[in-house]
Amino acid sequence: MAHYSVVVGTTPVVARVAGGLLVLAGLLGVAALFPTYLVLAGTAVPLADGPVGLLGGLVVPGTALAVGGTLAAGRLPKFGLAHAAVAGSLALGALLIELYNGSESVQRAGREVLGGRWLLTTSVDRGAGWWLQVLSLGCLVLAAGCAAAAWGRTVMEDDGALDPARPGLAGLAVLVGAGTVLCLAQPAAQLPELLVTNPRTLEQVVVEQQGPQALYERPGWALLGGLLLAGALLLCSVLAPSLRPRLAAVGGLLAITAVVLSAGLAGIRAAATPELEWSLPGMGLLVMGLAYAGLTLLAWRLHRRPAPTA
Repeated sequence: MAHYSVVVGTTPVVARVAGGLLVLAGLLGVAALFPTYLVLAGTAVPLADGPVGLLGGLVVPGTALAVGGTLAAGRLPKFGLAHAAVAGSLALGALLIELYNGSESVQRAGREVLGGRWLLTTSVDRGAGWWLQVLSLGCLVLAAGCAAAAWGRTVMEDDGALDPARPGLAGLAVLVGAGTVLCLAQPAAQLPELLVTNPRTLEQVVVEQQGPQALYERPGWALLGGLLLAGALLLCSVLAPSLRPRLAAVGGLLAITAVVLSAGLAGIRAAATPELEWSLPGMGLLVMGLAYAGLTLLAWRLHRRPAPTA
């Protein structure tokens, strides 16, 4: 027979506040998907249009809603606290990127993928969707601060059944994290190559077109946000599998999974634009998201050990 035991103590008020902030972030994130996100050169762009865009936009706020509700109710507190801490750490970089998209992107005017569309950034006006998205990310960052404050005062322990598998799980998570950071170094969608014929020699030459900028190629807040996001991905990939109890590791990995899967689905949405095509790093980003999902499922399932016989 197999068994699994977990001991849960009293949930501190600050932990419930972190859960409430997660719920608020989820509600704001869902609400941000429908109104105008940005107005680029007179074109109104929503955060989500079409099934892929809607699915990608719902992943992060949906998990925040589900996990935050559990934490606010005081159930499995370290599961929720780990999720809040990791989600907020990743949200800080995303928040800086959003600040760039809504303000500084006009300083180097050109074509860019924003809201899943390939548009000019000669002028940018912030819509209600942008403000709601910024507030949602800000709530996630605040939730991470509350989670850090509540962690040491929250009692939740198990029988350590995951401990033998933690080193292997951490090693796999680091590999997937490194792969994710490498995929983020190139745009998830790009312009196709052109086949140009030299009129004199009639020789055909492949010419690469200048497509969307990668995450680390943008200036200002976007560059800082991209570097913070990459660093947080690697750091959280190392730390999440070591969190105790087992469900805390599951919560941390779930937060990373949501962010990476959302980025992978955003790449698919951008590739649906007629001018662009899905790039190999974009495909890799979706694969990395699915790999994180597999690690989360693995951490959740590796908890049973044979019960001692009398």
